[in-house]
This record gives sequence, C-alpha cells and structure tokens, in this order.
Amino acid sequence: MLTILMTTVLSEGSAQDKDASQAVETATKSLIEAMLKPNEQVLNKLTSDKLSYGHSSGTVETKKQFVQTLISRASVFDEIQTTEQTVAVQGNTAIVRHTLNAKTNDPGKGPANIRLGIMLIWVKSNDGWQLFGRQAFKL
Repeated sequence: MLTILMTTVLSEGSAQDKDASQAVETATKSLIEAMLKPNEQVLNKLTSDKLSYGHSSGTVETKKQFVQTLISRASVFDEIQTTEQTVAVQGNTAIVRHTLNAKTNDPGKGPANIRLGIMLIWVKSNDGWQLFGRQAFKL
C-alpha cells in the first residue's frame, strides 16, 4: 500500500512538472513572437517588473528599457529560431536554455545574422510565467 501511495505522489509531481514545463515553453514562444512583432502590452505581461535583460555585449536592460528598445524599433528581429532548448522547473522558477539563431536589421547597422547562447529565467506570478532574467552569450 505504501509503495502505491508513493508512486501516485511521484507521478502527480511529474505531471505537474510536465504541465509547468509546457507552460514555460509556451511563454518562451510568446516572448519570441513579441520580439518579432513588438507589442507593448504583450511584452509588459510577459516580463517581470524586476527584469534583468543581459545582452552578449555586456549591456543590461531593465524591463522598461527592453520593451522600449523593441517598441521603438531600435532593435529589429526579422527572424528568430531556437534550437537545443531545455527547460528545468523547480517550484515557481524555471530556467530555459537554447541556442538562438536570428536575422536582425537594426537601424544604422543593417542586416546581420547572430548566433547566441541564451539563458532565460522565468518566475510564475498571478499573471502566469514572466521573464525575470535573461543572459545572452557568444558561442
């Protein structure tokens, strides 16, 4: 009897982890879509007020700066593809790692292809999963 109870508890935890992982993957896809077609309302909902958004150059933006950079079209993504994505969830926190391949077309810089390693930190809030931290690094 005890073995059955423990198995049930473990499988329920696994189902919850799978549901959380899928929700985080959905939030990550939504973030990418909002970066391709910037929408201030969507970007604000997907990001924590305490966002720390790190670029591979070493620049770190706040939520306000990150959203404004995309909305103003100072940073333009024409295409974003991710590969090798992993998701780890512990409680109300998740870490997503992937390789980002993107085509950018920033004003004054022209078209460019970038390939970066990305780590995203998501936290679960009353509004769903929100991006709390991001760090890009050169591969």
